[in-house]
Amino acid sequence: MTLAEAEKFILANTALTAPPHVPEIRLYLADEAHDLWRRTEEELAEIGLPPPFWAFAWAGGQGLARFVLDNPQMVRGLRVLDFATGSGLLAIAAVRAEAAHVTAADIDPFCRAATRLNGEANGVVVNFDGNDLIGSDGGWDVVLAGDVFYDKPFADRLLPWFRDLKARGAEILIGDPGRAYLPKTGLEELAVYEVPVTRALEDSEIKRTTVRRLT
Repeated sequence: MTLAEAEKFILANTALTAPPHVPEIRLYLADEAHDLWRRTEEELAEIGLPPPFWAFAWAGGQGLARFVLDNPQMVRGLRVLDFATGSGLLAIAAVRAEAAHVTAADIDPFCRAATRLNGEANGVVVNFDGNDLIGSDGGWDVVLAGDVFYDKPFADRLLPWFRDLKARGAEILIGDPGRAYLPKTGLEELAVYEVPVTRALEDSEIKRTTVRRLT
């Protein structure tokens, strides 16, 4: 699927919406989460494209974006990686907070289109990297990771990489609403939010979301 085709799909299946916990940013999000999720799974499974994580403002991302916007000194003037960006929300927040350089990264090809459209909707340009960056080091000063500890094999790959980046001086900031594979140790709590989410994808309408720093 080309970038133009992905953008056409996004525009046809989403609406420009302000996430409830980050109302100053607008994103192309699914109106009916369950319907879009089911439809895209059925339509895209044959060509091997993943479910549309980019179409929802997940609690961890909303909480971490709120933290970045309220504490711009955490990223101002720095090189920032928004890892597993999805919609580009955290990257947009980092640009708004005056980061010197922001890269949004995700291996889902739809995320490139979503990030470009969402950046345009917010008047910012976000650099995008579609490679699997786990294990690499692009010289980032800050890595933003929203809602990434939902899967054990993925978490097992992330932690050594995050620790290596931390050891050489990067700041690793994690937004998480209590996912199963969030590390139980080695994290410092920075902020806690009550984030409204879609009940179609979560087990409640409000998720208690914590922003933590890897120590």
